[in-house]
Amino acid sequence: MRDPNMAERYCALLLGLLFLFVGFAGFTPSFAWMPDGSAPISAVDAGDAVNNLYSTGFGYVFGLFPTNIVHNFVHCLVGFVGIIMSTDWRGARAFNRGFAIAYALIALLGLLPFTNTIFGLMPIFGNNVWFNALTAGIAAFFGFAKPAAEEKGATA
Repeated sequence: MRDPNMAERYCALLLGLLFLFVGFAGFTPSFAWMPDGSAPISAVDAGDAVNNLYSTGFGYVFGLFPTNIVHNFVHCLVGFVGIIMSTDWRGARAFNRGFAIAYALIALLGLLPFTNTIFGLMPIFGNNVWFNALTAGIAAFFGFAKPAAEEKGATA
């Protein structure tokens, strides 16, 4: 018998794998570079801690998505959580819903010119906006729309 909630689990798993890959790619110099082709910025001075943290490892993953060390850690964390939560349909549904809400808000913040970072720690501008919006939309479908359609069909 086919599990009707496998699509939700696959969505959480695939989003987890995607974000884990993007997170690891951000740490890999051959995948993260500046638009001019130079290596990512690695701050070594002990100046302002927040600015130093923001600029540490700043670069563009695949030359498209602005990132830094904090952003890479967040992507890896989201990836690990998605993979772990995909083992159960309830966890996968909760992950998809939480992911959809969080990343839709991040995408909206990225559209505002005065909020191009989250608390000055990680970049959310440029191509990150459409990437976050697209993945939030996918997660929203499998977290909200698909379960609602299944529940409506089950009661009919």
